[in-house]
Amino acid sequence: MSEVIAKTKAAKATTVILGKLTTAQKNEALMIMADALMADHDGIIAANAEDLARGRDNGTSPALLDRIKLTPDRIAGIAEGIRQIVALPDPVGEVLESGHRPNGLFIEKRRVPIGVVGIIYEARPNVTVDAAALCLKTGNAVVLRGGSAALSSNRYIVNVLRQALTHSAMPADALQLIEDASRSSVDEMLKLNGLLDVIIPRGGASLIQNVVQNATVPVIETGAGICHTFVDETADAGMATAIAVNAKAQRPSVCNSMETLLVHRAFAVRHLASLADAMRAASVELRGCGTTLELIGEAKVATDEDFATEYNDYILNVRVVDSLDEAIDHIRRFGTMHSECIVTENADHAERFMQDVDAAAVYHNASTRFTDGFEFGYGAEIGISTQKLHVRGPMGLPALTSTKYRVLGNGQIRT
Repeated sequence: MSEVIAKTKAAKATTVILGKLTTAQKNEALMIMADALMADHDGIIAANAEDLARGRDNGTSPALLDRIKLTPDRIAGIAEGIRQIVALPDPVGEVLESGHRPNGLFIEKRRVPIGVVGIIYEARPNVTVDAAALCLKTGNAVVLRGGSAALSSNRYIVNVLRQALTHSAMPADALQLIEDASRSSVDEMLKLNGLLDVIIPRGGASLIQNVVQNATVPVIETGAGICHTFVDETADAGMATAIAVNAKAQRPSVCNSMETLLVHRAFAVRHLASLADAMRAASVELRGCGTTLELIGEAKVATDEDFATEYNDYILNVRVVDSLDEAIDHIRRFGTMHSECIVTENADHAERFMQDVDAAAVYHNASTRFTDGFEFGYGAEIGISTQKLHVRGPMGLPALTSTKYRVLGNGQIRT
């Protein structure tokens, strides 16, 4: 029996137990997990150092190394994310609808766990903890398959968490890590109908498309993030610069960072040069349309291929547009329905942008970097769904539940 099948079967065997745990028991297990991470942060950082050293030897980009890197502050943030999940209401058992039918039947719709959730992701070890905590809080078993770039970190973290669970009512086998980093382990997970109830991919476009196109297990697509900020002609220059620099440079390696800045021509003539200087001061390489190059000086020409690229790096496309409509058309062509922003003082333009742009999150005068489960008050997130069924946007606890109808009668039969 392969590692994938053996560990998924072990996870599935725990679902009967998980479904009976009280909220208090689940919260206690999560608190023990958070405390264990903090107690063993030196060991986690040592394991993480192995991944970083291997990455540097293999020529891994600085942006990807940043996604892998763990520090005491980042570990503390991850542990705090677990504690915030503890503080959130448990959606399992929530009654969504209820009522009596004319024939006397009482029908009640409740939230229940999904079952066994498979997470396939790349190089962010914090996802290991976020996914585990969210799934376990909602009574789901979880099978994690991270990328080889963070294997040492993930292995160590999962061992810490599984050991912590032995001191709780929650079975340790509810949390599994697939350590086989070959493509075959992913391919095997995609076909585990009957063992996995859903797969959630987190990573770059190629990973996500492989899962979406080849899985027979149901998939919740967390799409790539080609995010835009449109600076309208009435935008406050200081606000626009602050939002744009934050959206690009605060942490460019993540999916909610901006990849293309769209600027109304009237604003560009007055302020694009100074905005470009602010980007360069933040170490951002600029690529632009012809008008952009005329206004900001030396930069690379941005092609359609650039506009369709999720860089996850200190690279930014800039395009000057003549209208709100042109900006929206560009987003419709190149966007991935993740996060889009308009900076404007024109309320009508803001409303039309937010109405007409089809994305999981649309912003008025705020950075796209806020599309995040922690920032939305979910404690953490399992991913940011860019599809429309059954959830969209940052996926917190309710997104990891299904529903069950409870029908109570007193002898009714259908005629």
